[in-house]
Amino acid sequence: MIAFLKGNFVNKTPAVVYVDVNGVGYEVNISLNTYSKIQNLEGGTLFTHLLIREDAHTLFGFYDASEKDIFLQLISVSGIGASTARVMLSYMKPEELIQAIVQGNARLLETIKGIGRKTAERIVLELKDKLGKVATEVNISTPAGNSLQADALNALIALGINRQAAELAVQKVLKQHASASVEDVIKKSLQVL
Repeated sequence: MIAFLKGNFVNKTPAVVYVDVNGVGYEVNISLNTYSKIQNLEGGTLFTHLLIREDAHTLFGFYDASEKDIFLQLISVSGIGASTARVMLSYMKPEELIQAIVQGNARLLETIKGIGRKTAERIVLELKDKLGKVATEVNISTPAGNSLQADALNALIALGINRQAAELAVQKVLKQHASASVEDVIKKSLQVL
């Protein structure tokens, strides 16, 4: 398996980049997200995933490991191929995609070309719990800039409380005690639950 490539970006397009690694040129399929980050770079490192099929060996490249991870999660879903996963990562940033899935926002996923209602619901169903842990670890699910609310929510989720129940409890507590500290919000949320 090819884990990453480090070299010069010889030819870049929004869909493909040629990476020269010590005189060997690799054709790497990329998302628009990766392209936007490397378009002004002469070289660098791309995290890769080699997809081997009967008729082709296709190399997919990602600017960072988190994008690669979400790609691997997406292609694990029945009916989602590598091309569809790449299109999804071109439409949305990895953190936006994770947030949509964790929040169960199938309608947002349906706006992506090639994703219908049933496919969007399947993605949410199969990945919501897996990606919920990732969202908590990297604090992707920060509600609208309210760090107090986000900190309390992340703490409750880390304690094993269901995300939706935790969100409702935190919102209820903050309506009644807007100036409470994070610790107080967590304690009062636990009492509400």
